[in-house]
Amino acid sequence: MYLTRLSLKRSPEFDALAQILDPGHSGRRADAHHRLIWSAFAGDTSAKRDFLWRAMGQGRFLVLSPEPPRESALFEPPEAAEFAPALASGDRLAILLRANAARTVTEADGRKRHRDVVMEALKPVPNGERASVRMDLAQAAGRVWLEGQGARAGFAVEDAGVSAYRVVETRKRGPRFGVIDLEGMITVTDPAAFLSRLAKGFGRAKAFGCGLMLIRRV
Repeated sequence: MYLTRLSLKRSPEFDALAQILDPGHSGRRADAHHRLIWSAFAGDTSAKRDFLWRAMGQGRFLVLSPEPPRESALFEPPEAAEFAPALASGDRLAILLRANAARTVTEADGRKRHRDVVMEALKPVPNGERASVRMDLAQAAGRVWLEGQGARAGFAVEDAGVSAYRVVETRKRGPRFGVIDLEGMITVTDPAAFLSRLAKGFGRAKAFGCGLMLIRRV
């Protein structure tokens, strides 16, 4: 795997395209950014996405991928480094994770649906009261969701906090999904399972910049 820093080119020509490449509206921005990242892996148009990415602001991105991105007319030369952390059971890691935290439920008709855990927690709350309790519910739901991820992905949560939660609509009256920013401390319990999940990402909406867990040994 490779962890790569990508930065949009800065020039008068590209500044004129800023509203297209990096629009202000969060939904259009997520859509534009995911198309931009795809452009750095130009090749087989039928290939499945095999990379994770996160927007870092000001036209900068982090990308985790099996192969480093190619040079692109839209980006500065990519800064790629091999990503192969040597982890052992009991290692403690500080994490940052931007995720679409959702759980899968089976409806009466047999179809599977993906439910945003924060939206679900907010459902019983009257509309006029949701703003005042949104972050408290996001904190609780986010931690429970992360603990569930850890149980299946080889880590235990020591501490977790939610720094932000927002709902993204990729286009007018289009699909909506929640994005939660989590940070905290975990302990690795199964290194192989953890590294496998780290490469695949956590949660849904990965094409739109969710799922990449950043780790730092402590």
